[in-house]
Amino acid sequence: MEVFFYILISTFLVSLIPFISALILLLKEEFFSKILLILVAFAAGTLIGSAFLHLLPEAIEATRGEEGSLLILFLYLILGFSFFYILETFIGWHHHHAREHPEVKMVKPVAYLILVSDGIHNFIDGLIIASSYILSFPLGVATTLAVAFHEIPQEVGDIGVLIHSGFKKTQALFFNFFSGVLAVFGGIIGFLLSGSLEGSMTFLLPLAAGAFIYTASSDLIPEIKHKDTPQRGLIYFFIFLFGIALMLAIKLLGE
Repeated sequence: MEVFFYILISTFLVSLIPFISALILLLKEEFFSKILLILVAFAAGTLIGSAFLHLLPEAIEATRGEEGSLLILFLYLILGFSFFYILETFIGWHHHHAREHPEVKMVKPVAYLILVSDGIHNFIDGLIIASSYILSFPLGVATTLAVAFHEIPQEVGDIGVLIHSGFKKTQALFFNFFSGVLAVFGGIIGFLLSGSLEGSMTFLLPLAAGAFIYTASSDLIPEIKHKDTPQRGLIYFFIFLFGIALMLAIKLLGE
């Protein structure tokens, strides 16, 4: 039960990370509106970096040596990408028909994709933290710190995307926190199913990676691609690269 307590405390602390993004809400409205697309570009970079530098390498490592494992892994990646394409199509269809009521302020579909994909990712983080504590306490602490440093830049970007997509600031903060709480559920399930985590990770890691790649490439990058002047577009591109570089730095420091 001591291990279970450590898992609960660690995943709960990780779930509080979205509140760091609350610091953004203290900025003045005029300044905040100017940096929204910068946050969108940053979120796109962290999502791509997370998918290719964290989730997929973890999945490959988890299935190393299994015959046909890479093929299955990339099929799950395509499944995650395709599922979010279908999900966005459904949300977009609902969004289109809801426009018949113009008095209702609509939220862009990408906001829901961000919440769902990030929720899956947070759930996986909970599983990883649980499996690490089961192996050893020092490994559990190290994994929790790695997850925390990995989540901070992504959550800061996500809050910008949610607000840019139509959520009020308080709504964006609440739903971002609700998504973060899934890490606690992942930790609990990881503890209860500690003997069979490996198969779950094989499925969930590439699924989340596919979701991240789709959201970044289909929704976030187009938002910054043709905005304002070519010079500003170049700035957004470097912010995007900075998001990827940050995820790379976190990956290298964790090894």
